[in-house]
Amino acid sequence: MHKSNFLRGAMILTLAGIVVKVLGGINRILLSRLLGGEGIGLYQMAYPIYILFLSIAGAGIPIAVSIMIAEKMAKGETAEAGRVFHIILAFMIPAAIGFGLLLAASAELFIHAGWVRDSRALMPLLILSPALTLSIIACCFRGYFQGLQQMTPTAVSQMADQAVRVCAMLVFAMALMSRGIPAAATGAAAGAVPGAAIGLLIMLAFFWRHIRRQSVSGVVRDVTAGGVIKRLLALAIPVAAANMLLPAVAGIDLFIVPKQLESAGYTVHEATALFGYLSGMANGVIQLPAILTMALATSLVPAVSAAFSNGKHAVIIQRVHTVMRIANVITIPACCGLAVLAVPISRLLYATPAAGAAICVLSISVFLVGVQQITGALLQGMGRTVIPLVNMAIGAGIKIFLSWHLTAVPALGIVGAAWATNAGLLAAALLNLYFARRFVAYRIQGGQLARIAVAAVSMAVAARGIYGLLYAHMGGTEVTLLAMVVGLVIYGIGLWGTKAVTRQDLGAISFFRKT
Repeated sequence: MHKSNFLRGAMILTLAGIVVKVLGGINRILLSRLLGGEGIGLYQMAYPIYILFLSIAGAGIPIAVSIMIAEKMAKGETAEAGRVFHIILAFMIPAAIGFGLLLAASAELFIHAGWVRDSRALMPLLILSPALTLSIIACCFRGYFQGLQQMTPTAVSQMADQAVRVCAMLVFAMALMSRGIPAAATGAAAGAVPGAAIGLLIMLAFFWRHIRRQSVSGVVRDVTAGGVIKRLLALAIPVAAANMLLPAVAGIDLFIVPKQLESAGYTVHEATALFGYLSGMANGVIQLPAILTMALATSLVPAVSAAFSNGKHAVIIQRVHTVMRIANVITIPACCGLAVLAVPISRLLYATPAAGAAICVLSISVFLVGVQQITGALLQGMGRTVIPLVNMAIGAGIKIFLSWHLTAVPALGIVGAAWATNAGLLAAALLNLYFARRFVAYRIQGGQLARIAVAAVSMAVAARGIYGLLYAHMGGTEVTLLAMVVGLVIYGIGLWGTKAVTRQDLGAISFFRKT
């Protein structure tokens, strides 16, 4: 796997992630207007349970499969790679059907147990069951192609899934609106089925074309079904658990932050509003750069696995350095820019400056998330999938502890909760770095980091200066956008001047260049 292959794959996944996010945002706006508060509420009662089941059954599958396939392909064992994947499919297809049936069978239990408060959400839950089965199977094929360092099938599948899902949700909801809000909400949920079906069909088409072109080599040694499934579960379960840890911590925040804000002296209504500024507004902005870092991490896993299986530790270090450098080129300026323009950005996006303080503090987490995701991918690629999970759990524990205490301080409030988030991410990132250094002697390149930081700080100073000078003479939106543009120009000049980015780097990350 040439260096540019996995970088190009990361860029492809990034573009796909942006498209999926944009389509999802448009869908939320249109669907909310169509269904109203009651209808979208019914839909939102069912959809998180579907996501929970998908996280349990499918979240770890792509990474686990990609590791197993990359290991075989790195050794030229094409026939064994095919045998491994066939065993995985034979195991996962019945499992996917079982999870779909389990979701349908447990729908009424969720209602009777009070986890779903409105019985009218039963039909949306039932209609999502086939989508769950199809999505889990698609995860297997995505992992297979990711193991081959072919990210285009995953990207095309995800975009097609989201596009068809959005269109189908709106069409079904409008068609059933005359039958009442519950029927329209069921129609919206039903849109997930054709979306998942199209996503899977596209993966099957890519797989069929790949099989027809594939030159199988090597002899299939003693590849046992039991051994393959055991390895699959050993790799996938920790990744799935880590994926579920984030929403679990968010759920705990829902309990801790408003309660402790009230302890700090805020009224119930004030605490609710402040929690909205933190979770709904500040977190939404902070998560945008993670589209790139997650794509880089996804592409890095099989690249590390391939090199690790052949004992090429120097190649692993080189690839992680490259990915970390690209991530830092995005996350460090995002961190600085959000910090100095937090209030203007809050006004620009949400028509209120109230989320500015939380955005400013949480801007640090943009950089920390990038480091945590990439070092986590490094450890996962070496088959150490439990370690990032444990480190995330430790970080989550620190975050919960500090959120409970800092949020209750009247002078801090939601800023205290934001600092708690930073502390938890810092702990997880540092622990990942410790184990990365221990296993492959990986260290962050301090000089490279410093050069990027110099360019980013120059950008932040220029952007803040432009905003301060022109705010009184221009509208808030115009001066904020101008400050961003000027900042980006200064940052680009700074990167080139400090040689933080070279011509070779630009050529490597261009997925238009042939290899």
